[in-house]
Amino acid sequence: MKNFGLTLLWWLISVFTPVVLTLTAVRLLMTPIFLQIEYNLPGFPADPYGFTKQERLYWSGIALEYLLNDAGIEFLANLRFADGSPVYNQRELRHMVDVKNVVRATLQVWYGSLILFLVSAIFAWKSGRWLEFRQALRRGGLWTLLLLGGIMLFVVIGFGIFFVAFHNVFFEPGTWTFLWSDTLIRLFPERFWRDTFLFVGGVAMLGGLLLWKWKIE
Repeated sequence: MKNFGLTLLWWLISVFTPVVLTLTAVRLLMTPIFLQIEYNLPGFPADPYGFTKQERLYWSGIALEYLLNDAGIEFLANLRFADGSPVYNQRELRHMVDVKNVVRATLQVWYGSLILFLVSAIFAWKSGRWLEFRQALRRGGLWTLLLLGGIMLFVVIGFGIFFVAFHNVFFEPGTWTFLWSDTLIRLFPERFWRDTFLFVGGVAMLGGLLLWKWKIE
C-alpha cells in the first residue's frame, strides 16, 4: 500500500507538471510588464477607432487590475471616457465578470498545484526520495513538451478555430463576441490573444524542456 501511494504521488507530480508550468506562464503574463511589451511589439495593430498606445496601456491596466483584485464589477462599470460615456457596455461587463471567475478558479488551481509540489519536494528531500521526485518532474517536462507542442501547432495553423473552441469551453456561447467598436476588442484585438497563447505555450514548453533535460545522476 505504501509503494502504491508513492507511485501515485509521483504520477500526480508528472500529470500536474504541465498544469503548473502553464498556469505559471499565465500568471506571468497577467502583469503590466506584459502589456508594455505586447503593445510595443512591431506590427501590433493600431486601434482604428482612436485609442493611442498610452490609452490602451491605461485602460488595459485597469482591466487587469480588476481581474486580480476583490472588487465587484462596479470597478469597471463606473469608468467613463472624457465625454462621459461608459468605457464598457453591459455585454462587456458581463463577460468581464465571467473572465474574473475563470481567473480566480485558475489561480486557485495554480496555488493548489504549487502547494502539492512544495509538500512533495520537502517529503522527497527528507525521506531520501529526491531522485524519484526529479524523475517525476522530468517525465512531466516531457509530457509538457508533447502536449503544449501539439496545442501550439494548432494555434499557429488554425488560431481562429482554436480561439473559438477555447472560449466555448470556458464561457457560455454567444457571451464573448463583441462589435469591432467595443472597448474590449479595441484593447485586446486578435493579435493580442494570439501572442498571449504563444507566450504561455512558449514559457511552459521552455520550463518543460529544462525539466526534461535535467540530468538525473
